[in-house]
Amino acid sequence: MLATRASMLDTPLDMSHIGTLNERTLHRELKELVAEPDDRFEVEMDGYVIDIVRGAQLIEIQTGSLGALGKKLDTLLDSHDVNVVAPISVMSWHHKNDGTVRKSPVRRTIYNLFDELVSLPTLVDHPRFTLDVVLIEEDTRRIHDPTLRRRRGGWRTVDRSIRSVVERRSFPDAQSLAGLIPPGLPDTFTTADIARIAGIHRSLAQKMAYCFRALGAFEAGARTRHGINYTTSSASS
Repeated sequence: MLATRASMLDTPLDMSHIGTLNERTLHRELKELVAEPDDRFEVEMDGYVIDIVRGAQLIEIQTGSLGALGKKLDTLLDSHDVNVVAPISVMSWHHKNDGTVRKSPVRRTIYNLFDELVSLPTLVDHPRFTLDVVLIEEDTRRIHDPTLRRRRGGWRTVDRSIRSVVERRSFPDAQSLAGLIPPGLPDTFTTADIARIAGIHRSLAQKMAYCFRALGAFEAGARTRHGINYTTSSASS
């Protein structure tokens, strides 16, 4: 069931104490979504500014690449429990500054998480790390930029906001992530089988296989003309 923006917060909060310096709309809205009473916001710690501090737990809102958090996480995870909250936009509406609104034909699912995890495949196996994924429908605001004409049709996204929250998923460890392995895979399978059963592109299935292989959930066998043969290991059972 979809949750509208008005219903995203379970507990009324005084949001005036949440830092908004240089903060874009999507980042602020996700912070409001996960915030709880007595949280502290924009706290300096170990040379970094932390979005939310909840007791001994550090919460980071990451609307960009997870890979960009690499150095920060390397430092913080040495001595802190860190929860990263990341959105996946399953559907978008593009609002252009010429007044037009277009629904994007691009559709994403929870499997697009592997687009990001491929840069840090063993991150979810860290004992101090938890990843929360928020599936959203979003509105984007775009302005015309002639310098992007060749790459993006001349339109640049300058802000993103939540239209609705579709689902929230938590991955505290590698075993929970293994719950995304599509059921019904044959005993020996290729990324083509993953793509077919999960209903995703094979390039995404390849990233998925790379992550699960790094986590020990997949074991790689012989390479054939159809690709690498994989089997699931006991770690994913």
